[in-house]
Amino acid sequence: MNVLVGTLRRAVASPAYPWVTGAVLTGGTVVELALVPGTPWVAGAVLVSSVSVMWRRARPETALITVAAAFLGFGADTSLYLVTVVSGLTGLYTLGRHRVQHPAVLVGAGALASLGVNLVHIPKWAAMVPEVRPFLVEGHRLDPGLYAETLLLTVVVLGAVSAGDAVRAREEARHERAAAQERLLAMERRQAAEAERAAVARELHDVVAHSVSMIAVQAESATYTTPGLSPEARDALQQIAGTARSSMTELRRLLGVLRTRPDDRAATAPQPTLAGLEELVEQHRAVGGSADLRVGGERVALPAGWELSAYRIVQEALTNARRHAPGAHTVVDVVYGTDRLSVRVADDGPGPPDKTDGTDGTGGTGHGLTGMRERAALLGGSVTTGRGPDGGFLVTADLPW
Repeated sequence: MNVLVGTLRRAVASPAYPWVTGAVLTGGTVVELALVPGTPWVAGAVLVSSVSVMWRRARPETALITVAAAFLGFGADTSLYLVTVVSGLTGLYTLGRHRVQHPAVLVGAGALASLGVNLVHIPKWAAMVPEVRPFLVEGHRLDPGLYAETLLLTVVVLGAVSAGDAVRAREEARHERAAAQERLLAMERRQAAEAERAAVARELHDVVAHSVSMIAVQAESATYTTPGLSPEARDALQQIAGTARSSMTELRRLLGVLRTRPDDRAATAPQPTLAGLEELVEQHRAVGGSADLRVGGERVALPAGWELSAYRIVQEALTNARRHAPGAHTVVDVVYGTDRLSVRVADDGPGPPDKTDGTDGTGGTGHGLTGMRERAALLGGSVTTGRGPDGGFLVTADLPW
């Protein structure tokens, strides 16, 4: 049974299907006209109704011609040709299937056409059948057959159009489900790729960062702890230490790329620095936030990793303030020390939730705060979050260099 259904579906979906059915209807029309001859007008209308079925898929609007010719063939004669019924129903189905017009418009137009056809057809038929003449109201055409046949044709029009529209809606729903499934699979693949990049980044950091940092520390300390070093050896050790530090900076930059989503604009845009904090605060104000920026100490040139990490920490803290404390005033303090950079972001909002669910009560379980801590840890620093001394939420970052 399933094989038969699949075969029928493939046959209906074939591009040749409309041409085959149109040819069959046309052949049936020729045979039926030979058995029941009609006037040239009727024969022409019936033939047009059958032949036009061939173009119903390539040009759905030609179904209007199919239906109009079927109504004309029915109304112009007292005979009802079977091929006219089939082609007319096929045309109505096609109009609904391809939404040539709104179904309500199609049904309304079909009802009016049914009434018009019956106004011509009923008197001709009654003239041939004397038994029904007493039911006609002379001059007014208010016979019961007019209403009954008009209602019947209207119901047929409604059924054919509704069937086509229902098939169209089902196909659209199926395509939408398929598209949604494809989007879901694509999203899952992206998430899996991002998780893999994050895992690679963590593994690279664990395996390489410690060894490279040890090289830098040992080379640096060797110049002070090893007596009797020649100037050339001391310079060589200093160069080794400098190269190791540069390698750590490049390694952190590479890890940042691995942990960034491919569709993130930051992956292609220039990396932000602390020089952009004023603009960042202005953006916070532009979306309704209130914030002040205070910079202390003597600004020094920091490696790119420190600049980027500090910027991102402030950015995430401002984002959290907008999300969890709308309307609160936020103060951003950046202090340049002799050997470290201190960042402090505090707001006067309601602060983190109280410890009632087994957490630490700091609200520090989100991905944003975790990202802050990971960034600081890559630089050998730390981030603390929680309730401020005067209430609100406080983020403090300490980034040594």
